[in-house]
Amino acid sequence: MRRYEEDVEVRRGEVPGWPGEDGPAQLLWRGRLWRVRAVLARWIETTAWWGSGEADALRGTDEPTPSAAAQTPEGSVLERLLVERECWRVEVGRGAVTGGGVVELSFDTADGRWQLVGCAD
Repeated sequence: MRRYEEDVEVRRGEVPGWPGEDGPAQLLWRGRLWRVRAVLARWIETTAWWGSGEADALRGTDEPTPSAAAQTPEGSVLERLLVERECWRVEVGRGAVTGGGVVELSFDTADGRWQLVGCAD
């Protein structure tokens, strides 16, 4: 699988094989429209919160930088540490039968941004 970190436009809709589930139905990547044919896997990931300066400050092992403390209200530090992203491994295609491959997509719940993070064709 080749790794990418490219923003993509995703249209959500009902996912094939997952009745009633809302997920990626189509994606626009590098000027081409791809249709999701099947969902192979879905999981949730959290950010690497344990390595941040804010986590060190909460543990009492480090002080946050003054600029970070000034920009962040006290109540939102935990929210920023526990950001999640929704990950999908899907089979995609362009035509009725020919072409296609498997891609991994991630949806960042904090900023509402989709990325294509991997591709196997």
